[in-house]
Amino acid sequence: MSDIKELTDIIVKHIKARDWDQFHNPKDLAISLQLEASEVLEHFQWKNEEEIKEHVKNKKDEMGEELADTLYWVLLLSNKLNIDIKKAFKKKMVKNEKKYPVDKSKGKHNKYTDYN
Repeated sequence: MSDIKELTDIIVKHIKARDWDQFHNPKDLAISLQLEASEVLEHFQWKNEEEIKEHVKNKKDEMGEELADTLYWVLLLSNKLNIDIKKAFKKKMVKNEKKYPVDKSKGKHNKYTDYN
């Protein structure tokens, strides 16, 4: 069993036990994903580089929980939409390899459109 399937199965079991699937339409799942991603951002808001380093050191567990919450919604939404997220991820990385060729993008932060 893949790690992603295992994690998704844990989520689905959790939801089924609580009869929550009735509330999980794609729109609300996407909203929940965005809300959780925003909570990740809160850890960085208004902090300079040094404060971020200290915050990450002191709040790593809390940040991990926010990232886990975000992953939860990604996996749940992909499951709801019947998207093989592992396959979609690999396919997207193939596209990224073409959009960001190493010889043009290494060490640079430009958008792919700047390389053409």
